[in-house]
Amino acid sequence: MRIEPREAPSRWWTIGVPMASALLALLLAAIPLMAAGANVFEAYAHMAKGIFGSTFAFTEMLTRATPLIFTGLAATLAFRAKLWNIGAEGQLYLGAMAAVTVGTGLIDAPSLILIPIILLAGAAAGAAGMAGPAYLKTRFGADEVVTTLLLNFIILIFLQMMLEGPLKDPMGMGWPQSEPIVDNGILPQLMPRMRLHAGLIIALVAAAIAHVMLSNSVWGFKLRAVGENAAAALHAGIGVKRTMMSAAIVSGAVAGIAGVSEVAGLRGYLTTDLSPGFGYTGIVVAMLAGLSPIGVVISAVFIASVFVGADTMSRAMGVSSYLADLVVALSLICVLIGGFIARYRITRTNKGDA
Repeated sequence: MRIEPREAPSRWWTIGVPMASALLALLLAAIPLMAAGANVFEAYAHMAKGIFGSTFAFTEMLTRATPLIFTGLAATLAFRAKLWNIGAEGQLYLGAMAAVTVGTGLIDAPSLILIPIILLAGAAAGAAGMAGPAYLKTRFGADEVVTTLLLNFIILIFLQMMLEGPLKDPMGMGWPQSEPIVDNGILPQLMPRMRLHAGLIIALVAAAIAHVMLSNSVWGFKLRAVGENAAAALHAGIGVKRTMMSAAIVSGAVAGIAGVSEVAGLRGYLTTDLSPGFGYTGIVVAMLAGLSPIGVVISAVFIASVFVGADTMSRAMGVSSYLADLVVALSLICVLIGGFIARYRITRTNKGDA
């Protein structure tokens, strides 16, 4: 037996593998549900009700999906250039810190001016958080997986220091939190009395721009070429290091905007628990999407639906909400296996073959 690459995976494989993976993950998750003594159909009915049962439930799912779209796009743009950005979590917090630095009274301006400034500040901070590891990789060959991962912990420690120092709210009753962002810097709500905010619109626009750039621009062509074969791209005259640096900066910027979206659209102020792991989950989102910007939106909605629906199921049936983590993990495993099957095939070799 030997493994051979397929000539070209069909479009049906590309689209069908993530969808089949999601369905298979839900089927496999039924096993621990039955082991826990729960009725599988009733459990999934509660999950569906927690997502589509009311306007509030549906908007909560979209609110949960918003930061996942940003972090999924950040991972997608970097991974396309074979630049393994594991630091979106830290870049998210850098963007959030920049947002509260600028948006808590540093600049007095109307919303139409202040909100774009806050977004740009968050994007710049996130880009700076990824530019360092990318420079170490392109200049010294440092492993970006290690540098971006370790930088997450450094940024979180720096955040704790800032929330106990310069960014601490003097009116916060001693809690480690920042001052609230002024009203002019808050992202507007999309629906009255709901938490869904304009960050979702920004995320969808970012996904559309990323799709167009990757598919129809010279920069996108260079990015894909470097990701497919850096040596061939260099031989063809493409600046590999420059392309990787640009991918790193854009990836970090998008992750930084995720932090702005959460702090200026949802919380209004910054704490150390702003993100429950959106940066790491964004990697799963990107992999489930097959590194497709449009697929990232669908993947983020799916994962957000699992988490929100699992919370409802847990309250209704007394089943552990950690089932959501299990479904997400199973989905990723199924996607990896399906992606392998889509790219390679197993053939039988004859005894006489060398």
